[in-house]
Amino acid sequence: MAKRLIPLLDRVLIEKIIPPSKSVGGVLLPESATASQLNTGKVVAVGAGGRTRDGAVIPTAVKEGDTVLLPEYGGSQIKLDDKEYVLFRDDDILGVLKD
Repeated sequence: MAKRLIPLLDRVLIEKIIPPSKSVGGVLLPESATASQLNTGKVVAVGAGGRTRDGAVIPTAVKEGDTVLLPEYGGSQIKLDDKEYVLFRDDDILGVLKD
């Protein structure tokens, strides 16, 4: 049975992007070459947004499918259906990466 997690409030569910350990030609890449790419992830699910004191909804800054830059530490590790995800608050995400 497949599980789907829908984050609450301003939380964002992210699947971290693991850089390839081999090049296209089959050469093994050292960890130092891939270390700069470890803090990126793809947004899988987004909560409805935070609330102000008046009860108005503040929408999240990211949407499903965005590639985001993450802080080095933080987030809550979650495992669903043998896949690992990280749950961050919207304001913890450092930025959105555009192609």
